Amino acid sequence: MTYVVTESCIRCKYMDCVEVCPVDCFYVGENMLVIHPDECIDCGVCEPECPAEAIVPDSDDRAADWQERNRTYAAQWPNITRKGEPPADADEWKGKPDKAALFSPEPGTA
Repeated sequence: MTYVVTESCIRCKYMDCVEVCPVDCFYVGENMLVIHPDECIDCGVCEPECPAEAIVPDSDDRAADWQERNRTYAAQWPNITRKGEPPADADEWKGKPDKAALFSPEPGTA
C-alpha cells in the first residue's frame, strides 16, 4: 500500500505533510502536491497532517482516479522537503468538491 494525494489538495496545497515525511516523497506542482508511489514507505504519518484531508491510502476508493496522476507528476515536478507558504486563498478552497478540472500540470517551486 502507498498513499495518494487527491483533488482535495488542489488550490489548498497546505504542505503540512511535507514536514513529517521521513523519505521526502512529495513533489510540488503549481496548485497541488503528489506522492511518488515508489518512494513512499507507507508509514502514514502524512495522512493526519493534511488539513484538507487530501491524502488517502491507495486502497481507498477516492485514490483510484489519482494514483496515475501522482506517479506521472512525481516524475516531472520538483521534490519538496520543507513546508512552504500555502496559497493566500487556501482556506477558501478547503473542502470544495469537484476541483479536478482546476488541476494544473505545471511544476511548482520547492
